Amino acid sequence: MRDIQAGSGRRTAMLALVVLMLAACGKKEAVDAPAQKASQTVSVQTVTATALPRSVTASGDIVAWNEVVVGAETGGLTAVAVYVDEGAWVRQGQPLIKMNDDLLRAQLRQQEASVASARATLAQADAALGRARELKDRGYLSQAGLDNAVAGQATAAAQLAAAQAGLAEITTRLGQTTVRAPVAGLISSRKVVKGQIVGAGAELFRLVRDGRLELNAEVPETQLSLVRAGMPAVVASDQLGQVTGRVRIVTPQVNAQSRVGLVRISLSAAGGFRPGMFARGTINLGEQPALTVPQSAVIYRDNKPGVFVIDAESRAHFRIIVVGARTKGGMEVTEGLSAGQRIAVQGAGFLAEGDRVRIAPAR
Repeated sequence: MRDIQAGSGRRTAMLALVVLMLAACGKKEAVDAPAQKASQTVSVQTVTATALPRSVTASGDIVAWNEVVVGAETGGLTAVAVYVDEGAWVRQGQPLIKMNDDLLRAQLRQQEASVASARATLAQADAALGRARELKDRGYLSQAGLDNAVAGQATAAAQLAAAQAGLAEITTRLGQTTVRAPVAGLISSRKVVKGQIVGAGAELFRLVRDGRLELNAEVPETQLSLVRAGMPAVVASDQLGQVTGRVRIVTPQVNAQSRVGLVRISLSAAGGFRPGMFARGTINLGEQPALTVPQSAVIYRDNKPGVFVIDAESRAHFRIIVVGARTKGGMEVTEGLSAGQRIAVQGAGFLAEGDRVRIAPAR
């Protein structure tokens, strides 16, 4: 009887052990079950390059396309009349100032008399040479006498030439007493007043040739290679509005400190702009290839934009991107993606790194 009770006790203990083992397995399965997270259904899109209108925005100073410094060619004379002021439009050859020419006119009359005297002396020497040759042919004059007549005629001719050169010099100086516009354009500054003694070569006016202005736009070196001469542009100011323009030249140097280069944009019209003003320029680069993604695909994590890239095993991986201009229904991506990659669109906001996804069929 005691053996039967002992056997029954062993069977009861073994049964209890089996129950405990089954319970433990059940708990392990209950713990492991949440690790097998259900896959998320998302729609995907392949990243492709599309042509987008691109532009470069830069700012700088308005300057003259060609600024001419006007000075006097003769000096030491007093300005007796100033005909133009700043802001005046002048044509080429138009008188700008008049200087006192009384002394030069007196010298001109004196030199004209010297020319007349030299011309008379030459006529007399010509006549004397003619007679000397005739006498020499008849044998009444020696060779020495003829040589003297030839020398006298040559001397008189040289004196006439010198007098005429002096007359031309004084005439030229007299013409220089009227300072004229070398080119047509806009007077941007005036540094002479009536009664001032004008020095030779001193600056009297600054002239914007043909009134043409341009914007010296400072463009970062990273965008400088995109700009070409001839590209259309718009130059704008908050106070004056905007005018159209065109890139005239892209300078070949980049500032070593600021890392910007100059793009000179010619303005089609002044439009109220003046040299020295600040303005902004927008250069139209035309259509350029760019990567775009739907706006709903862009997720912000830690204030950084990114997208979920779906790999070949249908797992999602977060990639930080650099966004550019906004497009209709999307955003330009300048860094972080390449063409051909698949990204999650609808449902991307519910994903986490490494999630396995189900791809919704295309509609």
